[in-house]
Parts: sequence; C-alpha cells; structure tokens
Amino acid sequence: MAGNTSTDILVAGAFAAFTVDLLVYPLDTLKTRFQSPDYNRLYLDKATNAVNKQVLFRGLYQGVGSVIIATLPSSGAFFTTYEGVKSTFSKYNPTFSGSPLLPQPIIHSAASSIAELVSCAILTPAEVIKQNAQMVDTAKGDKANATLQTIAKFRSNPLALWRGYTALAGRNLPFTALQFPIFERLKQGIKKHREDRGTRTNTLLENGLITAASAGSAGAFAAVVTTPVDVVKTRIMLAAASSAAEDQGKDTKSRSKSNAPVDAMGRSVQSKGEGVKNALQNSKEGLKDAIQNVAKPVSRKGSIQIAREIIADQGVIKGLFRGGALRAVWTLIGSGLYLGVYESGRVYLAQRRGEDIDDEDI
Repeated sequence: MAGNTSTDILVAGAFAAFTVDLLVYPLDTLKTRFQSPDYNRLYLDKATNAVNKQVLFRGLYQGVGSVIIATLPSSGAFFTTYEGVKSTFSKYNPTFSGSPLLPQPIIHSAASSIAELVSCAILTPAEVIKQNAQMVDTAKGDKANATLQTIAKFRSNPLALWRGYTALAGRNLPFTALQFPIFERLKQGIKKHREDRGTRTNTLLENGLITAASAGSAGAFAAVVTTPVDVVKTRIMLAAASSAAEDQGKDTKSRSKSNAPVDAMGRSVQSKGEGVKNALQNSKEGLKDAIQNVAKPVSRKGSIQIAREIIADQGVIKGLFRGGALRAVWTLIGSGLYLGVYESGRVYLAQRRGEDIDDEDI
C-alpha cells in the first residue's frame, strides 16, 4: 500500500461503489425479482403464462437510494480492512526454505473474508430495504416511495433490518474468498504475459483495464458457484419485511385493546361492570395467546430449511440456481467496474501527490 493513505482507499472505494450502483442496479433488481417466491404471481400473465414485461421492467431503480447511502461507508470499510489485513499478513508472514509460510491465495482469502464481515454489518439493513423495495408494485396508486413503504414495515421492529446479516455474510464470504485469490492471480498473470511480450506500458489506463478484466472474470465465476446461497439470502431478506409487518400489526392490535377512555388523571372512566368484563376478556385472550405460543412457538425458517423447500418445489437447477446467468453477467460488469475504478482511483490519488506506487500494490 505504499503511496496510498487511508483516505485514498476510502475515497476510491466509495467512488467505485457509487459508480457501479448507478450503472448495474437495474440488473440487480431483475435478479431479485427472478429469485422471489412471488415471481409467478407478480410477473406472469395468468391467461397466457407469459412474462408481463411491463410489470417486470417497471421501477428498476426502486430502493437504490438506501444502497448508495450504505454502500459508500461499507465499501470504504471493506477496502480499508482488506488492504490493511493483506499488508499485515504479508509483512509478518515468515519464510521457510525460501517460501512464505502462508501462500498468497490464503492471505487474499483471509483478508477479503475479514473485510466482508465488517462490510456486511454496515450493508445488511440497506440490503434488506433494497430487496423489499425492488418488489414493491408502484402501479397500485400508492403515492409513497417504494423505499419509504418498505421502511414503514420495520418501524415497530428496526432490529429486523439485521435479520439477513447471517445470510448476507454467508453469501459474500465464499464469494469474496473465491473471487479475490482468482482475481489477484489473473491480474498478475496478465501483467506477466504483457511483460514477456514487451507490451506492458504500466499506465493508469492499462492497469485499470487489467484489473477490470481480472475482477470481472473472477467475479462471474464466483457468482455462478455461490448462486444457491444468493437465492436463499434473497428469500430470507424478502421474508424479513413480511415478518416485521406482522409484528407491527400485532403491536397495533394490542395497543388498540388497551386504549380505553380515561379521565384527566389518567383513570379509566368505564363502569365497574365494564372494567371487570374487559379485564376478564383480556386475561382470557392473553391466556389463550400464551397457550398458542407454547404449543406453536414463533420460528423463522433457517437457511437449510428454505433451501430444502426450494429444491422440493423447483429442483436444484431451476430453484437454487435461478437467476444465476443474470447474476454472472451483472457481476462480470459490476466487479470489473468496481475493482477497476477502485484500483485506478487510488493510484491516481497517490500520483497526484507525486508519490510512487509499488507494482505489487496495483
């Protein structure tokens, strides 16, 4: 990381994330809709069983605001952690018989995994809001913004926004652990190939293009392999809003029961008979609810259970790999732009100050 400051990494990472979010977000929306359990009900014409393109392609930028707001700090945190951990591991990696104890792919996998855990903690609420906003039908005449409609569902239980953290980390950890070692290996291979042929110019543009090609190829491969985890993650995050809305409905119902008229001192103005009657009724309903809760405890489906249901309903290929091709194309473009802009950005910022960048760092 010679020549680069933490500010360089934060700015370059944030700018790269902002650029990618704006350009490839529509593909992400389509992927979410393809993977949704409500795809057939919402986007297929019941009469012809054909895709209703007008509905499917409507509102492709719904929810983009929440992602942009969260992606800027999460991307900065990711790259700061990744570069820091990679640099630390490389610096203190002991050498035996002329070879480092930890191979570079292991260092890259470990650094990207640690960085991903930090990034996911920041990104999860925005990811939950984004995916639920992508599914909102804006043609029903509701004037409220899709993102605001989604946020309203979590008003009574904001912690539900982090319900998808495990699923998001479970998808992103294997993705980055696969992508970054392949990306670093491809990047070094392309550079060596150009050096051997005598065509290496070492310009900012060349380094950016090499990084983009390497990152896009590695990302597309990792995206296909981790598609089953992505499908499960989408189901969990879409279910989070429904669960939060149910909790809010129960909370509203319980409050309405307790809204009996009171006097200026806050005392109930019900007659004694009405008070006793209501108390008995409330205690009876409370006991009934308690018995039902013991007999039927509230449980949310886990990742394995959701995966089994998808396989039973649609099969492995049509179910768990649904949207895989679209995700590969989206990741090919997105990762290429993301890491290409990031690498070019941090090199440019360092060169503006007249500082040199080591070849190992680009």
